[in-house]
Amino acid sequence: MFRLFSIIYDIFSTIGFILFYPFVAVARLHTGKDTNTRRIKLGLFEKPQLKDSVIMFHAVSVGEVLSLEKLLKQVKASFPDCSVVLTTGTKTGQELAKKKYSEILDFITYFPFDFPISVNNFLNRINPNIVLIAETELWPDFAIQCMKRNIPLVIINGRISDESYSSYKWLKPFFSLILNLYSKIYTQSELDNERFISLGVKPQNAEVMANLKFDIDKPVSDIDLEKNNNKVLIAGSTHSGENEIVIKTFVKLRTNHNNLKLIIAPRHLERISEIENLLKIYNFNVGYRSKNDTFIDNDIIILDTLGELKKAYAISDVAFIGGSFNKTGGHNPLEATIYNVPTVSGGNIKNFRDIYSILTRANASRIVKTEDEFFTVLEQLFSNKECYQQMVNSCKDIFKSQKGAIEFVINVIDKFISLK
Repeated sequence: MFRLFSIIYDIFSTIGFILFYPFVAVARLHTGKDTNTRRIKLGLFEKPQLKDSVIMFHAVSVGEVLSLEKLLKQVKASFPDCSVVLTTGTKTGQELAKKKYSEILDFITYFPFDFPISVNNFLNRINPNIVLIAETELWPDFAIQCMKRNIPLVIINGRISDESYSSYKWLKPFFSLILNLYSKIYTQSELDNERFISLGVKPQNAEVMANLKFDIDKPVSDIDLEKNNNKVLIAGSTHSGENEIVIKTFVKLRTNHNNLKLIIAPRHLERISEIENLLKIYNFNVGYRSKNDTFIDNDIIILDTLGELKKAYAISDVAFIGGSFNKTGGHNPLEATIYNVPTVSGGNIKNFRDIYSILTRANASRIVKTEDEFFTVLEQLFSNKECYQQMVNSCKDIFKSQKGAIEFVINVIDKFISLK
């Protein structure tokens, strides 16, 4: 079955490459896109000097690149006789990977176009002993060529988004064939594991692991806004439309909590004037982080500096994570959770569905759909000490429950390399 499928797929993908690639090349030339990047994705790069054993990771973009940081460092330490290679699929992912890992890894490049000629050129130059795909990237021809070469292909931290799952179900017979070319699929949640199995993955080839994204260090915070005995609500990474919701909710909360303070950290600093205009109708004292203002003289501090949001979570009691009351898809709640700060978010958290799924089940985070519900949840957290403390404890426990992801992957690599 595999042999017939691989022959048919290779034929059609090769025909597709011959027919459509010239148009892609011309279009990219016209738009000024990097010709060298295209050559690299065709597998036409100088063969790197690598050791006999090669461990390859693929991280499609920025989020996946960041999630692999501690793992990549540990792999280098645990397998000194192996070269470690990282590929990305996007330009931003590639730039970040080279910035963060050039001194650590043996080679960083782009993942090849998914056509036989590109994939074979790539594999001839890298010759990996194992390939680990972060989260989920399904490239049929790459999987086929790895199977032909007896290269273990493994998904780690695997997930299937709601949108992808709906699409995959329509083409289940096809994706079932592809997914069963993978040696193992290790998912970040039970839901993801069930989805892979429902698409045809053999149960013995799918397993739940801890989530790599939880294996993070707590940044040391040097921010002191002289909080004293006040309570602090922080609104992090807010977008257009969300500042209004946050400010109106803060006004209502102050009716019962006159010691409540607010930090607003807009995702984009150009929105500071928007926040200032919204605050003009209220009688609040407003300070700015850039001026070293504190809560001694101010009700609200606008975080108008770069790179300090993570540290500001440390002095907060409850965090609203922005990008969730509009179509952005949310931002990373773990930046607050790592400081044992309960998070509240709007209903659009698709970018971090996997993380929120774990946090909400553990009662470390709340998802609200309306402005009224937003107020109700915050009022409860600031009024009910027992409820609040339960969420704080859940934040502490969640990182303990997710420990072991790096060690798990190290053992996976060791097992497959030993078998080769």
